[in-house]
Parts: sequence; structure tokens; C-alpha cells
Amino acid sequence: MRHVIRAYDALLYAMAFIAALSLVWLMVSVVVSVAMRNLGLQPFAWLFTSAEYGLLYMTMLGAPWLVRERGHVHIELVTAALPPAVRRVVSRGVSLACVAVSLALAWYGLELFLTNIERNDYDVRAYFYPRWMLTITFPIAFSLMAIEFSRFVFGKELLHSGEAGIHE
Repeated sequence: MRHVIRAYDALLYAMAFIAALSLVWLMVSVVVSVAMRNLGLQPFAWLFTSAEYGLLYMTMLGAPWLVRERGHVHIELVTAALPPAVRRVVSRGVSLACVAVSLALAWYGLELFLTNIERNDYDVRAYFYPRWMLTITFPIAFSLMAIEFSRFVFGKELLHSGEAGIHE
């Protein structure tokens, strides 16, 4: 079981690393595109398209890691006002709802991915890009998010700290 957990953790961190690289690519592509426009040149069509793909990959591949690190935006104002016992129930309930939503989105993402493969769909803007290479991120990322949220449902840690404000 230890090997499965290590492989899972490696996958999660590899996805977060790819998301970070996508963020770097977004910065580079925007700077190059703006520089080309300022020089009176037409930016490459693939530059804009790859930035769009980078936004999707960055969002989907980084999301499970953000759940693990409690990096998603949520408001602690209400949970901070609750007594600890009620906060635990509310936090686990919210986490359970997040598991349900993540599993539903993973299911529909899988259906979309399989439909893209079945239809042999391509994104044909700047270059021919198989659409399944975009939609494969949906079932993977949302399934991993469901696993990460379930850690807050069944584990020792809670999703909500009960501390309102910024604590860094």
C-alpha cells in the first residue's frame, strides 16, 4: 500500500509541476506576443492557442494539489464563528459536497473525453490538436480532487481552519 501512496503522491506533485511550467509558459507567451506587437509584427497564431491550452492545463493539473494544500479560495468567516464541534460537522459536510461535485464532474468529463475519442475531434485553430488531449484532464483532475476532498471528510484534518483572515 505504501508504494501506491507514493505513486499517487508522485502523480499529484508531477501534475502540480506541469501546472507550474504552464504558468511560466503563459508568462513567456504573453511577453513574446506583446513584444512582437510592439515591434509591429504579427504574433504567431500558435502562441495564442498554446497559451489558451496552458490556462486549461494549469487549472486542471494544479487543482488537486491546491485541494491538498487547502489553497483554494474559501471564506472562513462563518466557520470561525462556529463552535469547534459544529465547525467539524460543517467542514466535513462541505468536503463531502465537494467530493460529490468532483465525482460528478469527473464522470461527465470522462464522457466528454470518450466522445472526443469516438468522434476523432480536433481543435483546428492554429494547428490540428486532438481534443481528447484537452479533455483527458477533466476526469483525471476531478477524480484526484475527489480523493483529496475525501481526505478532509474521513481524515484527521479539516478543510476549514476556523481562523478568519489571512494567516501566512
